[in-house]
Amino acid sequence: MIVSSLFFFLILFAVALYRRYYPVKHIPCLPVEEVPDGLLLLDLRDYNESNGSIFGQALHIPVAYLKRHARDIPPKPLHIIVQDDIEKNVGIRLLRRYGYEVNSYSITACDCQERGRTSRWNITKRSKTA
Repeated sequence: MIVSSLFFFLILFAVALYRRYYPVKHIPCLPVEEVPDGLLLLDLRDYNESNGSIFGQALHIPVAYLKRHARDIPPKPLHIIVQDDIEKNVGIRLLRRYGYEVNSYSITACDCQERGRTSRWNITKRSKTA
């Protein structure tokens, strides 16, 4: 009994880690200036991180509020703006669950040119001092 419940919790823990930390593949990192026309900019950062942001034309719904406000997003292909890789992974998975197509993303703390749009994992930021 104890072994089966421990195994069950271990599986739940592994699923949670996968959803949060395993990178979503085949979605390119693009600077906001290079986003093609026709994509809706969706800012998934927290309110305190995006205060005074340069992305004024973007629809702003933090990741924590996606479940509550998913119906407010127009049914268009999306370009998401996030603060870090965890927000990117969680946001893309939630948006896909609600039927949205995410075509690209931008991380504000990192330049997409540094990330390498074709890198295998597309999650590591290279240090300029190393």
